[in-house]
Amino acid sequence: MSKGFEVPDKVIYVCTGSKCKKKGGKEIGKMLRNMIKDMGLKGKVEVVKTECTDRCDFAPVMSFQPDNVWLQHTTEEKAKQAFNDHILKTDGQV
Repeated sequence: MSKGFEVPDKVIYVCTGSKCKKKGGKEIGKMLRNMIKDMGLKGKVEVVKTECTDRCDFAPVMSFQPDNVWLQHTTEEKAKQAFNDHILKTDGQV
């Protein structure tokens, strides 16, 4: 018998379509997964890779849910700050 289907409290969608991937989307997703693991948030926060979001001019693109916050031209620094603001909900630097 398998484990029950767990629903995370928060989800970060990271586009890994061709343009987003070329501009660092895949690496940003890996960085966020590592942050989640290191902070003991596995199961509470999940990173989901998406295919093209049809926002290629703004690559790389990501979204923090349930806050419905979208980032464009995302850098690792922007992603860390958004993680801090929308996942940890603190004012300090990550």
